[in-house]
Amino acid sequence: MILPQNPQIPAVIVLGATGRLGGILRRHWAGGRDPGTLWLARDPGRAPGSGLVACDPLGDPQGLARRAQGAQAVLCLAGITPAAAARGAAFEEDARLALAAMAAAEAAGAHTFLCSSAAVYGRAEGLLEETAAPTPVAPYGQSKAAMEAAALAQAARTGQGVTILRIANVAGADAILGGWREGFALDAYPDGTTPARSYIGAATLARVLATLMGLRDLPQLLNIAAPGVVEMGALLDAAGLPWAARPAPDTAIARVELFTQRLTALVPLEPATAEGLVAEWQADKRAGQAVSTGSQPPTGARQE
Repeated sequence: MILPQNPQIPAVIVLGATGRLGGILRRHWAGGRDPGTLWLARDPGRAPGSGLVACDPLGDPQGLARRAQGAQAVLCLAGITPAAAARGAAFEEDARLALAAMAAAEAAGAHTFLCSSAAVYGRAEGLLEETAAPTPVAPYGQSKAAMEAAALAQAARTGQGVTILRIANVAGADAILGGWREGFALDAYPDGTTPARSYIGAATLARVLATLMGLRDLPQLLNIAAPGVVEMGALLDAAGLPWAARPAPDTAIARVELFTQRLTALVPLEPATAEGLVAEWQADKRAGQAVSTGSQPPTGARQE
């Protein structure tokens, strides 16, 4: 499901550029050398390549506002992952990061894009539309829902433009392809199926976000996924990665499918397939390895 080259990207500030999603965008947005993009990170030294700018959105809000001047969009990928929370990070920081991004964007007259997750839907059934109230069950989903509420309340006070991106599983940055290891096991149901989820590939995600950065009059809530669902077992099979079946517990969620008509009205997308997702994941892996080994030119970006 490799889609055409990304459209022209306007002046964008990206917070959280060293995370998994930030790495994907840096590899796909003109190889990280898009002249209009400023990639910000609290600790730029952790990421391969160059072109990253040190900035702590919470510790230096004035510095963030200064760097946002001239931007048309502020994309906040920064947030607390379950792994970071396990190391002691506070999930409550999600809302603070979102509000910091919004403050900088408001001062610059830019549109804010905030990274949320399909986890806000929790155990809700059926086709999951953006209009549905969040029903998260896990702390990660609860923190994203709290962030969304804080951001929407702030937007109501200020009248500024904000779009919250409820991102589905990203192939390779997920717990299946990205978390596979020897002896990997998947829940399986009596009919032989495995959990099905909405997915999006790395290149497709980059193209979708690149397109959205240049649009306005956007909805405040937007699911980010390719249409349809893909079974986890089919994904591992397409990648040639062995796995073992284990009986699915009663608490297992068999299907999580995001409503995508809002998104596809803005960015035409093909339905997700296991083969297409794996192809994008493998291409992104090769690009990441090239950057890490120095066989690809280091990333660059807009200079301050």
